[in-house]
Amino acid sequence: LYLLMIYFYRFREGMKTLGVLDAIRMHPDAFRPLFFHEPSPLTADVLEQLFEIRLSAEVLPARFNFFFGVLWCISFSEQEGPLQLLVFATGANAIPPLGFSPQPSVDFLHELPLRQGRHLPTANTCINCLRLPVLKKFEDFKETMEFALKNTQGFGQD
Repeated sequence: LYLLMIYFYRFREGMKTLGVLDAIRMHPDAFRPLFFHEPSPLTADVLEQLFEIRLSAEVLPARFNFFFGVLWCISFSEQEGPLQLLVFATGANAIPPLGFSPQPSVDFLHELPLRQGRHLPTANTCINCLRLPVLKKFEDFKETMEFALKNTQGFGQD
């Protein structure tokens, strides 16, 4: 305990240098973001900036836009939609203060074997990769995304 007190004392004395400690005491709200992480609300815009989209020559712009269309649909239809997508793709229920490593990415799957007539999105949360089927119709893609998001629990999180 004594050793710990010495470290705190030295830290406090260092903060007094140049008046930093006094400034923190006078304006604690202004300094709060430097010491405490407060996650920003998850929106479609935030997720769009977060995910690296890995395109191949086979991905047509219309199909590429399916992902963003679904992203916007789930954002407006449900408050928890962007959170569900983040949990599905990364296993995390918030963006970490220092970001993700590796950066979340989206891959498009072209030649998938049919599984009971459906192609479902998959994710590898170890590498933060969301794998999306390439489908011909937006409604089919939206339906499979919603099915995948609603039928996964995200590592037992409530």
